[in-house]
Amino acid sequence: MISLRQVRKVYGQGETEVCALGGVSLDVPSGQFVAVVGPSGSGKSTLLHLLGGLDQPTSGEITISGTRIAGMTDDEITIFRRRRIGFVFQFFNLLPTLTAEENVALPLMLDGRSWRDVRPRVEAVLDLVGLGHRRHHRPDELSGGEMQRVAIARALVIDPLLILADEPTGNLDSRTGEQILGLIRDANQRRSATVLLVTHDMRAASYSSRTVTMQDGGIVADTAAPVSDPDAAVVRSDGS
Repeated sequence: MISLRQVRKVYGQGETEVCALGGVSLDVPSGQFVAVVGPSGSGKSTLLHLLGGLDQPTSGEITISGTRIAGMTDDEITIFRRRRIGFVFQFFNLLPTLTAEENVALPLMLDGRSWRDVRPRVEAVLDLVGLGHRRHHRPDELSGGEMQRVAIARALVIDPLLILADEPTGNLDSRTGEQILGLIRDANQRRSATVLLVTHDMRAASYSSRTVTMQDGGIVADTAAPVSDPDAAVVRSDGS
């Protein structure tokens, strides 16, 4: 499903050069739920942005479901992202002037679909995340947990191959965070969506079936099950 081969990302030049990713290789099978953990500056968010086509690698290859991401034109990556990848961000990224249902419908409407065509799908996913009764409310009328549910519904409405979640519980209390993580896990288990969850929270990582630990722009550990402490991971990139 996901294949990265020697992916590097360098920002700046000369004395200001910063290597955010230093030759990362990673394979994620279809339908897997992977948590990517590590300290700030480890490269985990850079990895997610490259997978989502929000940025381009300096070198290396990225393939998602047989499609090479690196090297695509802006228009090509925009269409691929809109049709195949669902995003869930820490700060929700909802448009404040749109209602919940309009925010959810946006990816489909941008793809040229009519409201009459997309409405049943929008209503279905809002009901799925428990917000059918709030469909006409704008973001400033919703709680943080409700806004994140809208973001999840927006990710699910396209029936994505891949869900990329970047610290999706970072602005939520622990109880609401658990509910959001449960919805993401359900999307993985019931809809067979591949999930890549970037987090510094090992509680959030425990919802995954695999934990990849990053440090200084590289993968230092890769475990087949969640770990309570990233330093306890024993399967390392050098095979030790």
